[in-house]
Amino acid sequence: MRYILRHKLFSIGGDSMIKDEHSRDVYFVDGAAISIGRRLTIKDLKGKELASIHQELLSIAPKFEVHTASGAKAHVAMKLLSLRDRMKIDVDGGPDLEAHGDLFHHEYDIDRDGRRVAHISKAWIALTDSYGVEIDDDEDQILLLSCAVVIDSILELREKAD
Repeated sequence: MRYILRHKLFSIGGDSMIKDEHSRDVYFVDGAAISIGRRLTIKDLKGKELASIHQELLSIAPKFEVHTASGAKAHVAMKLLSLRDRMKIDVDGGPDLEAHGDLFHHEYDIDRDGRRVAHISKAWIALTDSYGVEIDDDEDQILLLSCAVVIDSILELREKAD
């Protein structure tokens, strides 16, 4: 499946739409207006919560926890002491994931056991403030979309810190 995400989802209140490859709205990212740390939910168009995302505040590097309605749970964080842009995605009860590539320019892959399960790219999106997410059909779409949203948030936090 292919999706379109807006870059810097969190710049104004944190609300944004996730669209399909035909630019039709499919999910809504709802950011908490007032919270300690970032809190987001991904909802379907009827308002049903599909995933909750919250920032873990007691960590050295930005770290987020993702819970999906299907029961998947993951922790997403920058890999410390890595010479390349890498994010570690610890999936509870399942094989872990890793995001690697040019994270800052939204050109990266998410792999599991050396196999690419998602590709994030600005290359097939004409809008400068958006990027595409392509996820294998047999993968947990909401978990991987949540990871892409988290990676965008972590990168934005890093940009603000510099």
